[in-house]
Amino acid sequence: MCAPSHLKTGYEAFRRQRYAIEAERYRELGEGQSPRTMIIGCADSRVDPATIFAAKPGELFVVRNVAAIVPPHEEDDAHHGTSAAVEFAVTGLKVDTIVVMGHGQCGGIAASLAAAEQRPIGRFIAPWVRLLDEVRDELLSRGDTTSLAERQRALELMSVRRSLENLLTFPFVAEAAANGKLALHGAWFSIAEGQLHWLDGDRRTFSPLTV
Repeated sequence: MCAPSHLKTGYEAFRRQRYAIEAERYRELGEGQSPRTMIIGCADSRVDPATIFAAKPGELFVVRNVAAIVPPHEEDDAHHGTSAAVEFAVTGLKVDTIVVMGHGQCGGIAASLAAAEQRPIGRFIAPWVRLLDEVRDELLSRGDTTSLAERQRALELMSVRRSLENLLTFPFVAEAAANGKLALHGAWFSIAEGQLHWLDGDRRTFSPLTV
């Protein structure tokens, strides 16, 4: 079976351009990886961490899922893909930075809001975004977001904060953070503007990063 033509074309361009320039780096990476930073981002095709941060191969350890959600620490026999990635990044790769990065017009966040109106979306999406039920219900109970767009953006930001809180429920994350070996950050990306907003941990507010 042949590769789809659009993927083959992209691969050919990669071999001619990026790989040709960075062949030595790829050979070094073939021996192992040592990224300093983990990015927990959304699976959305418009929000690629490596593109946003202009990262070279091997610089970022990235895990992406629906809505960039970090679940709380749980020890059971279920499947914990994101938790496994966090464990490997902190205990194996010894990253010194984790960034949880949400974004505008997130479909997973929209699914959480839809569920509040008894319109759950998807067999697997609906139970996944239930991780946001508490913060979503808090938002809706306040009544200070009058439009759907305002509720969407507010929950996108609240989701990042909740994921950072959930990261600290993992003992190995909490220990590394307490010892000054790991810093946790939150970010939110506006797709249309190409603008990254960074979370001020003290004020719990997001502000555009200046360039």
